[in-house]
Amino acid sequence: MPESPFPLPLHEYLDPAGGSLLDLLSSRIAQQPVNAVATAVFLLAVLHTFFANRFRKAAHHAQHVFDEQCRAAGVEPRPSFKAELLHFLGEVEVVFGLWVLVLLAAISVTLDWATAQAYLTESVHFTEPMFVVVIMAMAATRPVVGFAQAALQRLAALGGSTPAAWWFTILTLGPVLGSFITEPAAMTICAMLLSRQFYAMQPTRRLRYATLGLLFVNVSIGGTLTHFAAPPVLMVSGPWEWSLAFMSTHFGWKACLAILVSTTTYFLIFRRELAGLQSVAAITSVDDGDREQPAVPAWITAVHLAFLAFVVMEAHAPPLFIGAFLFFLGFTQATSPFQSAIDLKSPLLVGFFLGGLVTHGGLQGWWIGPVLGGLTERPLFWSATLLTAFNDNALITYLSTLVPDLSETLRFSVVAGAVTGGGLTVIANAPNPAGQAILGKYFPNGVSPLWLFASAVVPTLVAATCFMVL
Repeated sequence: MPESPFPLPLHEYLDPAGGSLLDLLSSRIAQQPVNAVATAVFLLAVLHTFFANRFRKAAHHAQHVFDEQCRAAGVEPRPSFKAELLHFLGEVEVVFGLWVLVLLAAISVTLDWATAQAYLTESVHFTEPMFVVVIMAMAATRPVVGFAQAALQRLAALGGSTPAAWWFTILTLGPVLGSFITEPAAMTICAMLLSRQFYAMQPTRRLRYATLGLLFVNVSIGGTLTHFAAPPVLMVSGPWEWSLAFMSTHFGWKACLAILVSTTTYFLIFRRELAGLQSVAAITSVDDGDREQPAVPAWITAVHLAFLAFVVMEAHAPPLFIGAFLFFLGFTQATSPFQSAIDLKSPLLVGFFLGGLVTHGGLQGWWIGPVLGGLTERPLFWSATLLTAFNDNALITYLSTLVPDLSETLRFSVVAGAVTGGGLTVIANAPNPAGQAILGKYFPNGVSPLWLFASAVVPTLVAATCFMVL
């Protein structure tokens, strides 16, 4: 076992007095050399996400070549091992989990296996990934989505229930639900409704990406009306004593304004394309198979919402919310005539993604903390925004609580920056993988990180203006 604990607590580093940021980081690497190794592995994992599309394209090509070879040999085509391997490497949801294997191997070689094992089992907390799996599976059930759709349908009816009206309603009101039923649940419901009321109509590529980027940004900032629902806010609300009143007056109204301005801006930019979707509205306005299924009784919907509320309240107690989920699965089985099949594949993949992310993120505090602690208000805001693009924003806000004597202005800046940058990449905000898992089928070659980044820039700048100028 190493002489010093791993990872070394931030307050135990012997930082040089009066040195530059580079001197401080160099000193920390010297004290625990595995820091550089862990960060290098993390950066390689991030780089891997940008090449995921190429792996998927290579997988399709490999399968096509193998099929032709099978036909030439008079053999029935079958899955190609090479194609399946490339497809696996191209799944964004498995990237960080895959690189955890490299990380554990690196720690084992640099230190030893016992240290790697202790880090994974004792230092890394998987509560949030487990919660996201449960809440995503529950929020995607037919009674919950049907209830949300009925509520939003009344508002969409004010615009004639056109695809454009649905699009605007879902993207403005849906993200605000994240302040009450958690962002993962809000993301799941918004993505499910957008899938049925918008993406199924096959909009243009530009509009598909613009909608996804807008959705990610709006959900990221939409959870700031309260102090108990959004993970990046939860990380600081206790240590900094931020109340419901504080969040609503300092963040909430600004977030609502940013959501309205961004959605209206994109609506005006794409108004002709949105209007062009009206011709196929009648074909896709009804949920798959709902016409042939019996209506969901109100009491079943109420039970689903009660389970959802309990899981949200006990989001930090895995034995309770996992136990509730098992009871929930039993209830859905008992009421199966009124249920749709519960697909656990997407929630589990998203949970795996987040589990890998928190495993890597737990070893990045040695450099993120000093970077945040040495900045003034506006540089801190933009640094938090950019760092969020490559780290889960809850990690950024958590590390900010470890910076001593952080003023109220700087506290606001770091949290505002963390939620503002939550839509720039898939890994920036915990609910984003859930949205991508649901909507990914509408992007034949997978979601391009560069296209997503470009699509989220405008709403990100709008949010930045609302938070830092108003």
